[in-house]
Amino acid sequence: MKYDIKDINLAKKGALRIEWAKNDMPVLKLISERFKKEKPLKGLKIACCLHVTTETAHLAQVLKESGAQVLLCASNPLSTQDDVAASLVKNSAIQVFAIKGEDTKTYYSHIKAVLDPKPDITMDDGADLVSTIHQKNPSEHSNIIAGTEETTTGVIRLRALAKEGRLRYPIIAVNDALTKHLFDNRYGTGQSTLDGIIRATNKLIAGANFVVCGYGWCGKGVSMRAKGLGAKVIVVEVNPLRALEATMDGFEVLPIREASKIGDIFVTITGDINVIRKEHFPLMKEGAIVANTGHFNVEIDISSLEALSKSKRRIREFVDEYTLKNGKKIYLLGEGRLINLAAAEGHPAQVMDMSFANQALSAEYIVTNHKNMKNDVFKVPDDIDKNIAALKLKAMGIKIDTLTKEQERYLASWEIGT
Repeated sequence: MKYDIKDINLAKKGALRIEWAKNDMPVLKLISERFKKEKPLKGLKIACCLHVTTETAHLAQVLKESGAQVLLCASNPLSTQDDVAASLVKNSAIQVFAIKGEDTKTYYSHIKAVLDPKPDITMDDGADLVSTIHQKNPSEHSNIIAGTEETTTGVIRLRALAKEGRLRYPIIAVNDALTKHLFDNRYGTGQSTLDGIIRATNKLIAGANFVVCGYGWCGKGVSMRAKGLGAKVIVVEVNPLRALEATMDGFEVLPIREASKIGDIFVTITGDINVIRKEHFPLMKEGAIVANTGHFNVEIDISSLEALSKSKRRIREFVDEYTLKNGKKIYLLGEGRLINLAAAEGHPAQVMDMSFANQALSAEYIVTNHKNMKNDVFKVPDDIDKNIAALKLKAMGIKIDTLTKEQERYLASWEIGT
């Protein structure tokens, strides 16, 4: 069995951590029990480009239990948990190609490794897998029936590809499921981002001017959690509706140029490039901390930061100190990569339970429906979304009401008024 990981001897530790995460993933456990019996993915090869974490490990195991051959690589060079990768190889016989801290060349060689066996389904987080297929030789992968995409950044890239008429197979946008982005993006990103910043710096959040660049669902979550820890939150936006929403939510809204002058901690989370740029770094306060929790490390203009600096040193494990030519020191966290996975463990298992339930059920849906799907980006079917929400409530011991027949008739009619 082919694989490329850091150290197979880390498998025991990884297995214990995977077991711990599975305790908080009851929805995926229920799906797993059915998949073991029905084998809906039997005989299929699934190439997964995902963050190699304990929660992803559970998903990979479920996919294998459903009868699929699973190949897994990392969707970010710093997001791999090496003990988890080792456990998947040794204990689950899953081919993993991922090493924390791998360079760009290795990163793309690992993507190639999961594509070489000619997969039937792709499961992506950031669309690097799909992008590689389309940029190299798409005809080599004509056997792919469909795929899924986990995150906002990836969905943006795939919709651009579909708009140009170049998308070679259908994709289900798992990120757009309500049981994904309303919870994973908001509560998962909110908590794990603050967790990563605190682990990397051990800085006090209370009293800090905390600048959040982007007020989508992830930005809302980060803003909420920073406020909860006592920070003064400043939101940077380009979308007038989101800026208005941030204002109504009680946050100060400023252009990035103005926020640069007063921020103590900066977090980018927009999905776009060069949000914090060359002209912003010299305006920052001495000791300003800059982090990114968007999928790619392009949101902070690191090359300009390098050019503006006279020296750089690694002062803590995930903290690089840049001394600008004007004498100010600026601290970049996690090499500009998503800080929640670079310096911490990513999202809690409780929210990834819903996200990966969507992945598993979307893969099953693909098998049954791919012949009727055109080459476009699709939302997760509503019945899957609602079923996951119902299963999650049941697992949490929460009961809700049901409509009476009279209420159902009222909602379905137009005649009844006051």
